[in-house]
Amino acid sequence: MNHLKDQIKLLSSEYFEETRAIRRHLHQHPELSCEEFKTAEFIGKKLDEYGITYVKGVAETGIVGIINGINPESKNVALRADMDALPIREENTVEYKSVVPSKMHACGHDVHMASLLGAARILNRLRERFDGSVKLIFQPSEETYPGGAVRMIREGVLKNPDPVAVIAQHVINTLDAGKIGLKAGPYMASTDEIYLTVNGKGGHAATPEQLIDPILIASHIVVALQQIVSRNANPTIPTVVSFGKILGEGRTNIIPDRVTLEGTVRTYDESWRKTIHEKITRMASSIAAAMGGSCDVRIAHGYPYLDNDPQLTLKIRDWAADYLGENNVVDIDARMTAEDFSYFANEVPSCLYRLGIRNEQKGIVSNLHTSTFDVDEKCIQTGMGLMAWITINRLAQ
Repeated sequence: MNHLKDQIKLLSSEYFEETRAIRRHLHQHPELSCEEFKTAEFIGKKLDEYGITYVKGVAETGIVGIINGINPESKNVALRADMDALPIREENTVEYKSVVPSKMHACGHDVHMASLLGAARILNRLRERFDGSVKLIFQPSEETYPGGAVRMIREGVLKNPDPVAVIAQHVINTLDAGKIGLKAGPYMASTDEIYLTVNGKGGHAATPEQLIDPILIASHIVVALQQIVSRNANPTIPTVVSFGKILGEGRTNIIPDRVTLEGTVRTYDESWRKTIHEKITRMASSIAAAMGGSCDVRIAHGYPYLDNDPQLTLKIRDWAADYLGENNVVDIDARMTAEDFSYFANEVPSCLYRLGIRNEQKGIVSNLHTSTFDVDEKCIQTGMGLMAWITINRLAQ
């Protein structure tokens, strides 16, 4: 296996410049969730160049490729990369800056796609060196619920062949390029969206006795719902209830008839998740009623929490340490962010690990989902080589 590892490292170096160019092209031409038509066309052309068979149009814009090694029916490992960008106006001044107004790959999905294409090229070159097959999943719409993962699963992406594992990597700005981070077990939270409409009776702000103030009611609701975390949640179960949007279209002397609120609830326990929904509905409705108004509650059920298969994740940690060196493999904490990769993990032993992209000397430190987000492109060489190495090791088991 050491000779094979050396070959992967050599191929990663050989293919780096072209794979970086792929990332830059994708970064310049971002497409939002469910709009990834040109992105899919570009990926298809690259797979054609590499001589890799694929099916397009899965979940409308998704692509699924297949690489057959020796005895391809013996075992399959699936590799996944997400494709969509975000509605953010890029403020970087780099030569590969987004050319699409108010759209940007601010979450690193361009790196994910480029790395998977690079890994695919390596694996296809080495297909006579491993048993089994590799499924390449280019998934649309990770950023927008209900997400592309569940649609691809419904359309059979985990069938014919059935993978024994699904593996993904996701960039992170807190780790230097050249490093990766892993967390076995529960790693990312479930995510649901809260939509509240508080109904009152508006009018002149100087005549409160004639009104039912929905702004005041909404304020009480926001404060009260924080008690779900501080006084109802088991302290051992991470829980978040946050509101990011409150809209009451009045003015200094006008109280509106209604106020709308939008927020999120996140946790790691499905039973508790259901209880939170019930508590939000009951508390918001009763508070509004007690103050003379009413509250319409809608909670959009989002992604489940992500559980990295412990056995697979620990093996990936060992393989990564062998490939990158022990000092470049970091144990990381659970996060309250969410990922629709969790749908794959609910079906097949899976692992999503973190790919470092930080470089303080180059000023590459911005958080994901910001207008100045960027990556040290050294991460691409790490990402594509490591993914190929992990795949071959898993197939060899």
